[in-house]
Parts: sequence; C-alpha cells; structure tokens
Amino acid sequence: MKAMTLRAPGGLDQLQLQDLPDPGQPGPGHIRVALHGSSLNYHDLLVANGSIPAENGRVLMADGAGVVEAVGAGVSEFKAGDAVVSTFFPHWPAGPAFTAVGNFAGTPGDGIDGFACEVAVRSAQAFTHAPKGWSAAEAATITTAGLTAWRALVGDGLLKAGETILTLGTGGVSIAALQIGKLMGARVIVTSSSDEKLERARQLGADATVNYRTQPQWAEQVLALTGGRGVDHVIELGGPGTLAQSLQAVRVGGHISLIGVLTGRQGEVPTALLMAKQVRLQGLIVGSRRQQQDYIAALEQGGVRPVIDRTYGLEQLAEAFAHQASGGHFGKLCLQW
Repeated sequence: MKAMTLRAPGGLDQLQLQDLPDPGQPGPGHIRVALHGSSLNYHDLLVANGSIPAENGRVLMADGAGVVEAVGAGVSEFKAGDAVVSTFFPHWPAGPAFTAVGNFAGTPGDGIDGFACEVAVRSAQAFTHAPKGWSAAEAATITTAGLTAWRALVGDGLLKAGETILTLGTGGVSIAALQIGKLMGARVIVTSSSDEKLERARQLGADATVNYRTQPQWAEQVLALTGGRGVDHVIELGGPGTLAQSLQAVRVGGHISLIGVLTGRQGEVPTALLMAKQVRLQGLIVGSRRQQQDYIAALEQGGVRPVIDRTYGLEQLAEAFAHQASGGHFGKLCLQW
C-alpha cells in the first residue's frame, strides 16, 4: 500500500511516498479501513518538520477517514461499507482526561503510525461513524480541530445560548468554534490580521470581527464590543503572546480554553489579573471518543459542514504542509485520495 512517511530527524524535504506491506485482515476487536482522506493540523506540522521527534519511517497524520472493508470477531458497532473517521486518542473512550492522554504516545502520526496511507487495521475503538453523506476529507476535519473546539465550548465550557465567544484567528479550530457557536445560539467575535479573512468569517455568521494588525490592543476593542463586560469564552490559540490580552477580553468568571502555542511554548502570565477576574483557564488537547460522537450528532442535526480551504493528493503532503506553514489558509487544509 502507498503511505507518506517521515525520515528522522524530520523536515518537509524528508517526507517520502513509500510502498508498505498490506496490514492484512482484522483480528478480534479490530476493523480494516480503506482510507481516503486526512486533514492537516499544527501538531502534524510539528511532527513533519522535526519539532516533535518521531520514529524513523513514521506514517504521518493524526486524522483519517474512509470506509470499513472488514471487521474482526466481536465487532458489532461497524460493518463493511460503513463510513468512519479516526479518533485522536483511541485509548480514551469517555470521561475526564487521565494519565494516558497526557502525552502523544498513542496518538496516530506521532507515537504510532498515522493515517497518511491507503489501508489501516486498528481497534474498532480507534474510529467512530462519520457524518452521513460527508466526503472523506470533510469527515477528517472532525478528529482534531473540530473536536477540540467542541470540547472547549460544549464539554468544558458548557456553552449556553446567548453567550459570547472570542476565537483567535481563522484556522481550523477557530472556524469550527465559529460554526459551533452559531449552531448553539451564541454570539461570536473573530480576530485575524486579514480583512479578507474577517469578511469571510462574517459571511459564516461572525457577529463582530477585529483586525489585530491594525488594532494591536485588540482586547480593548473586544471589551467595547461587549459593553465593557468581556466575553464568556475565549478560544486561545496563540499562547504566551496573546494570553494577556485574552485575560483582558474575558469577563469576570469567564472561561479561557488554552489550545494553541502559536506564539511560543513559554511566557509570562499576568497572574494578578487571572486571580482578580476569577477566570477558569483550561488547557486541553482534543477530546474523548464519546465527545466525538456527540459532536458528530450535533453536526448532523444542525446541517453544518466544515470549511475546507484546499484539498491535496496524498503525494502532495509536503506542499500542503508548506501552505499550512505560510498561514494563508482559511479553515482546513485536507488530503483526499
């Protein structure tokens, strides 16, 4: 089978399309899936460029979607022909986060082989049903970016209709947060350095937008947009370079989901402001299989489809990563084959 693998120590010039042995038929509790799509996430880019060390020959990509070809003994949830999508933490079925999901040892495309390949044989728990009628590329946007936004707002944030969300940027997590917010009856404010992207966000339903390049003190604008109260939820993707302003922009007793580290992995935290505002600052990495199933049910009920900027072929993965690294995309970048 064809697979995109990475030569250690990594780098986009170290990606290679290889012929690997077919994984064979599924054993008890496992399923065989013909894969047809994936989507790019920042974590995948860090593995590919060597920022996160990976085993030599690692098959890349945490997200995978396709069709079940065969099921092993004891599998009743799936049958041949079912459209499925992978889970980021296949060993986290439900409930609160625990020790085993405090690292990426079991995450596809990092600690174990991922889904940039034609066929995978995995535990049935490594997949859920995909939304009905979605393409493989569309379904693959659920696993990491979409589920992260869902857990942040609905699982951890307990989002209610009428509340206000601030989401930073217009990448996959942010656009999913915008869509979830509108689905749940929330008001959504979006930031970007691009007026063109902000216009696209408004077309998707954003209630207000802020250009952080022309308004570097963007928290002040967010406060003005909320009558000085602040937002109920912040989807914080920047990390240390943006956290201080997110703390300014959130209301007293509000909720900040610390998801990304796009501005670095360490920095100062204004602890006095954090304390004074009595803010709940929640770090999180994706979510459980049960949360993914809940998210998919909401997507089907609400008729929401993902926003895909561009789709590449499997052999174009290095080109797709280069596009991702440039920051020029809006929504998700995907693979389909």
